[in-house]
This record gives sequence, C-alpha cells and structure tokens, in this order.
Amino acid sequence: MSAAVRAGLGLRAPHYRDFLDRRPAVGWVEVHTENFLALAGHDWRVLSAVRRDYPVSLHGVGLGLGSVHGFSDDHLARVAALVRALEPVLVSEHLSWGALRDRQLNDLLPLRLDHEALALVAARIQRVQDVLGRRILVENVSTYVRFAGDAMSEADFLAELARRTGCGVLLDVNNLYVNERNHGEDPHAAIAALPPSCVGEIHLGGHLVTDDGLIDHHGARVAPPVWDLYRAALARFGAVPTLVEWDTDLPPLDVLLDEAAQADAIAATAGQGVVADIAAAPIDPAPAADLDVLQQTFGAALFDSAHDAALAPLLKGDPRRVGIYRGNLHAHWTRALASAYPVLRQLVGGEFFDALARVYGREHPAVDPDLNRFGAVLPDFLAGFTPAADHPYLPDVARLEWCVHEAWFASSVDAPLATLAGLAPDAFEAARAVLHPSLRLHASPWATVALWRAHQADGPDFPDDLQAQTHALVLRPRFDVEVEVIGEAEFAALACLVRGDTFGAALDAAFDVDGDVDVAAHLRRWIEGGIVVGYEEAKAAP
Repeated sequence: MSAAVRAGLGLRAPHYRDFLDRRPAVGWVEVHTENFLALAGHDWRVLSAVRRDYPVSLHGVGLGLGSVHGFSDDHLARVAALVRALEPVLVSEHLSWGALRDRQLNDLLPLRLDHEALALVAARIQRVQDVLGRRILVENVSTYVRFAGDAMSEADFLAELARRTGCGVLLDVNNLYVNERNHGEDPHAAIAALPPSCVGEIHLGGHLVTDDGLIDHHGARVAPPVWDLYRAALARFGAVPTLVEWDTDLPPLDVLLDEAAQADAIAATAGQGVVADIAAAPIDPAPAADLDVLQQTFGAALFDSAHDAALAPLLKGDPRRVGIYRGNLHAHWTRALASAYPVLRQLVGGEFFDALARVYGREHPAVDPDLNRFGAVLPDFLAGFTPAADHPYLPDVARLEWCVHEAWFASSVDAPLATLAGLAPDAFEAARAVLHPSLRLHASPWATVALWRAHQADGPDFPDDLQAQTHALVLRPRFDVEVEVIGEAEFAALACLVRGDTFGAALDAAFDVDGDVDVAAHLRRWIEGGIVVGYEEAKAAP
C-alpha cells in the first residue's frame, strides 16, 4: 500500500450496500479478522466484491498475543487460511491478552509491561509471522488500569518488540489520548519513543467520556485533541496509511467519509517534522508477581467482583476501573448471543435476554476466540433455566436458530451439480451421500419454524397453535439461509444420510415412516436443490 494513499474506513455490515452501489472514494478498507473466518456466506461475498475495488486490511482481535494460556492453534490456522484467501495489504493485532487456562475472555485486556511479558509476546509474534509468512503490525491499546509491576512504557515495549521480531506498529492516536487522560501518560513522549520506520498504520477513532474515565468505544467523531496527536504522528512517521474506526452507533456512511476527508486534508498539509528521539527508559529490575498468577487473578475478578480485593494490590490507579472490563465481558456475551438468537431475544425481551446472557456466560464461558461459536449450548442451557420454564418451546426455537447460525457460517460449495446417473441399483444403495456443508436438520414438537418466520421481516402472523410437530431442513445453497418445512419421511431419510448411512438405509428409513414415499422425487429435489452435492461409492472388499 502506498504511503500516500487516501485514508481508509472500516467496512461494517450497515454500510455494505453503500460500498457495493456507490464505491465511495476512500483509499482502502479494513475488516475485523474474526468476522470472516468462515470464508463463506453473505459477509464473505460482500468482502470479496469490495476486495476487487479496494485494498483490504485485516485487523484481528482474537489471537491474544499476551495470554500466558489459550493461544489457539486452531484460531491461528483459521487466520492463516483467511490471509491466504484474501491477500490483504496489512495484517494487524493488539498488544493485549484475552485467555485463561479454561476460557476465553474475548477482550483486549491490559498487559503488564515487563521482561516476562516482553519475551512472551515476542515469541508469539514471531510464531504468528512464521505461520502467516509475513510481517504483522501490533496496535497499542486503550487501558483502564495499569499494573504495579510495569517496568517500561507501552511505547518502549512496542519499540523493543519491533526490534526483536521485525513486526511493525499500528499506532492508534485515540488510544494514546485515552491513556493520557486515564493514566497521565505523555502521548508525545510515546510518539517520540517509537522509531519512525516501525509504524505501518495509524488509527483514528472516537471515545466516550464517563465518570470512570475515557472509554475507547469507536462510536463518535474524532476529538480535536486526537486530531492534534495525528498531526504530531504524521510529523514523526510520515503519511502512513490511516484508518478512521467507527464500530458502535454507526452513523450514515457520509459521516465517516467526512472524517476520512479531514484526515486526508491534514495529511496533505503535514510536513515531515523533526521530532527528537526519546531514549528508552531504564527497565526496572524489581521482581513482579508471576504473569500467569496476575492474569488468573484478573480473570477471576472479571467473573466475580469478590476477587477484586486480591487484584487491587497488583494494580496502579483506581481498581474500580476493573468494572469497565467486567462490563465489556457481559456486553460481548450479550452481543454474540443476540447475533445468533435474534428471534429468541424478541420472544423474551431485551432485559430478560441480557440477564440470560450474563448467567449463561458465567456457567459456560467462551472457549474459542471466535465468539460466533459461543452460543452452541445455549438451547440445552435454556431447557434447564428455571425463569424460562413457563415457555417450554423456547429451547427448540433456540435450536432452530443455532441451525440457521451454523448454516450461515458453513463452507460454500461451488462444484457442479451432483448426478447419480449411471450407478447400478446395488451400487446406488451401497453409496453414501456427500451433503452440502451448511445442511442442518431440525425436529420439534412445537411450531418452531412458524415462530421463526413470524419474527422475520415481512413474515406471517404469529401461529395460532404452538404445539405442532415440525420437521425442517436448514440450508444455505448460495448466499442466504433457507428454512424449509419437510415431511417426517424425508426427515428420516436425510437424518440417515447425515449420520453417514447409505442411500439404501436412508430410503428404508423413509419407507418405515411412509410406505408411499416418492423416492425419485426426493432424490431429484436433493440433487437439484444442492442438498446432495456428491456421493461416495462403497469400497470393494479386499
């Protein structure tokens, strides 16, 4: 990406149509890595189309470079697959941690800045760069607490990481300002402490002023003092690629374009200044609490404020600000579950749903950096959730919604339609189906599909009778998920195929339910509808 390129914007779902139809005049776009790991569905289709018109950057929030435990091999492999498929111009992560031994905390948690953490993060960055086969950028983060064991500034930490690993720095100047206000840290000293050659990207964003301090919420225009810091950063680092971040309370795209135009105007008039280097401060050799112990104590306090007293001596500043991270944890749970279960949320109401999310999150913490997987056991949890006992159909509505959610993120199939022509009858009966990866089956004694449809845009009325046997298949044949009610015989046959049984066994299961089932019609529909995408013949006996 050219250093003179125009400012970029984050690509967010409410602005998809604007980007596809208007092709706004921005230099590039950035997306959150974890939103596209599936490489499938509507989001991936939009990103692939946008990628033809704009350079794309990947900005990750899930690797948790500073986590003593929980650095996920699976997650890194999925990130690497996305990088190979998308070929982004930049790849970045955060100087933070977010995992304990048994759970993911899904936040950009503050890192203790000392020798132990430096060695850990450097090794992790090198590992990521080796797997990706490219340099990554590491972003400074907004923090609401600092640690008594800190031995250096964040800028000194990042500069040493760049020296050891060859990584670059993504400098978020709003985060510099937030940390100035929250901790009294000098943002100009931080800019001067970073070698000019190491900064590969700059972020601009808005923040929220609260009684507890400034919150980096990416939900407002860039504040005047942040624009001033941007000018100072340009004087130090030159016109590196700059992004305007806006993730919450998204306004119309034109508001973001106006922010990007302001960044362009500042970059066009900012000359390369002379900023004196600041030598790294001596590192305090005083011993600190074990990093693992610190992170376990911090994580315990996020789940239960009774652990605040144990954490407080390890912190600098106001320990009550840990509550900001606790609120973030609950908000991440709620947003993830609301994304997967929008109909359930409509049925129970926002207040009940938010309380459900908090209880569920404590009892079933996330174990994956990808929060799209967080709600997998919510239907079973809901079945035993006493406050929902008066609505016994809710767990099955949730099971249907999870089928839709999984289908949305399943792999795509772009192969030609399957054909069974030419298979002898015996060979057909012994063959096994290759099913579309998005296929999910759903059965319930309740009118779950009718309930689900009633809560879609322009859907039918609420069903009169909730107690009605339902069999359904869920499929994303191309870009959108389809939910279709099917007969019990067809359901029995497809359930056999899903288990890996043969076509012969599947047809036997259908005939057990309905002796008049039309085999040819079902096979034709399965193939033409993309439900069966291939077959595997039985292996000959040795």
